[in-house]
Amino acid sequence: MDVIKTDCGLCINCCGVNAYVEDGKLVKVEGIPEHWLNKGRLCPKGERLPDLLYSPSRLKYPMKKVNGRFQRISWDDALGEIGAKLQELKEKYGAHTLATWTGSVGVEHFEMAAFNQRFRGAYGTPNFFNAEGICFRTRILARQITFGRYPVEEPKNANCILLWGRNPDESYWPVGRIVRERVQAGAKLITIDPRRTPISKLGIYLQPRPGTDGAIALAMMNVIIEEDLWDKEFVDKYTTGFDRLMEHVKAYTPEMAETISSVPAAEIRRAARLFATTKSACILEGVGHMNQFANGLQTNRAYSILMAITGNVDVPGGWVTCPQVRLADLRLPVKEHPLGYEEFPIFHQFKSPPPYGSASMMTETMKTGKPYPIKAFISSGSNPALTFPDTNLFLEGVKNLELFVNIDPNMTETGQLADYVLPACTFLEETGIGGFPYGISYCEPYIMLRKKVVEPLYESKPIWLIWSELGRKMGYAEHFPWNTDDEVAEHLFATSGVTLQQLAEHPEGVYFGKKEYRLFERKGFATASGKAELYSARMEELGFPGLPRHVEPQQSAVANPELVKQYPEILLTGNRQIEYIDAQMRDSPALRARRPGAEAEINPVTAAKYGITDGELIAVETPRGSIKIKANVTPDIKPGVVSVPHGWAEANCNILLDAKLLDHVSGYITLNSVACRLVKLA
Repeated sequence: MDVIKTDCGLCINCCGVNAYVEDGKLVKVEGIPEHWLNKGRLCPKGERLPDLLYSPSRLKYPMKKVNGRFQRISWDDALGEIGAKLQELKEKYGAHTLATWTGSVGVEHFEMAAFNQRFRGAYGTPNFFNAEGICFRTRILARQITFGRYPVEEPKNANCILLWGRNPDESYWPVGRIVRERVQAGAKLITIDPRRTPISKLGIYLQPRPGTDGAIALAMMNVIIEEDLWDKEFVDKYTTGFDRLMEHVKAYTPEMAETISSVPAAEIRRAARLFATTKSACILEGVGHMNQFANGLQTNRAYSILMAITGNVDVPGGWVTCPQVRLADLRLPVKEHPLGYEEFPIFHQFKSPPPYGSASMMTETMKTGKPYPIKAFISSGSNPALTFPDTNLFLEGVKNLELFVNIDPNMTETGQLADYVLPACTFLEETGIGGFPYGISYCEPYIMLRKKVVEPLYESKPIWLIWSELGRKMGYAEHFPWNTDDEVAEHLFATSGVTLQQLAEHPEGVYFGKKEYRLFERKGFATASGKAELYSARMEELGFPGLPRHVEPQQSAVANPELVKQYPEILLTGNRQIEYIDAQMRDSPALRARRPGAEAEINPVTAAKYGITDGELIAVETPRGSIKIKANVTPDIKPGVVSVPHGWAEANCNILLDAKLLDHVSGYITLNSVACRLVKLA
């Protein structure tokens, strides 16, 4: 039996894996004991990688839909027909008629997004979309606005950890382990979340009304400044805009924040004092509660400012600038701006803008044909028919397509809608970039080679190769000269300072750089002023407030009292479950035994209001849609709040969402703080 050291590409943790292979078949997996992150452990889904590889829903060969039914087709014919149709649509509507979509960073592999972007450049469309356009990028952007770069959390050295809307035990389990280790060693823990998670019971807990976290952050600044707890040396030497901030937060007293958030003023003061007076403090914010609502970007800005005024930037245990591996850039220039460039200028016109368009405009443009028709859509490594917010709008949009291609290892809900489905192999069947190279909550300049474990099953191919072969069919061969995984990896690492030989000699991974604390003393910050910008003049130039403020969720009792009479509860969507990643692996018998179905978390007070008992089937309804789901009655969620997980086809939370409800600063679709009601079905 061979043991191959690789990493797990299910999520961005990229844990080290020992893969046991016998006669060309993956038999079992274990964690690599010497891996710096997972230290020999794997999460439940990581332990079931053979179930992923040998899933009964695997696509075996390319298929084309004929008269509503899929028929087998050869690779040559499939790519030839797709290429010819793309050329026809380009001539008829222009290159921008093609939109491409990839999954999130961890599940896509670096190569998938890189080759997707290379293909879109060769074709000429600006409309490359990525899950980050509705998920994570506002966190990065908020820090770039403030610091000119993206410092990441380093909780392993923190003495005070603030988990803000984050449940690492379910989403980033190694972070949960690190937090628990730090608390055991004496670190203080503060959790701010409408859901009382198990880890929150290890410290101070604040339970806010969803969508009001920005007000709490501003009130904490009020306390820190009023009580003279801010880091005067750092603020005086290395920040700008403190005078404006000081005046701005005077209105945000803890008492005012209490009326907004329902968190008692005394608790806000207690949290602010503990955070400001503990040397080496670190905010770890979540994604769903913190990014995907009406005030997401500005709330993330508030966290950056809190870290700055307490001097917790580029110091051990704070937010630290982590070196980034410089992989080769495969992108080709595109002249036209992507959708959202004018509508959401902060997302697209700030320093180092993302390469993708505003996802909130993608499906609306498919439906309306404005500002131009999107008639071709290629999705790779994702399942947007199930995971994209506002499922009904997505379904309406794809009806207008003239070409819909889905590239994925499995037949998914998205694949069922497509004209062509192309079988991609999993990360276990190809060699590529492993060890998430940009760091999240770990701040480790570490990378490894994701080694192929088995040969691609059936007729599946690496996604980078599918894009390449399609490009060659269309006459773009000069842009796609690579033929093997190793050739691609060698090219990508050519600019990194790391060689394939080094990675072969160290299959557990290597460090490609070294962290440097207090980098600002030598380099300053990469902003226009060279300092951390508490107040952002550039944001005001682009038409938005230069300092964060509280913005009510669009469907709250304050903003829309008439709607709330009909839909009196507050919906949270997308809470993570450690057994699954996005919509994947729900066909694993072992994982279904652990977590057999979707459940809506509701407080006993809320349940009693509707006469609902624990375990019964109920309906969750919003103005946009309705789903049936099992009730989980628990005291660990705030009364009046309903939390629904994502990724379940039989209880698809995205049916409940409205893509027209946006954070108008970032363009992100509102996934949380949505008005809902419950219906007792029995």
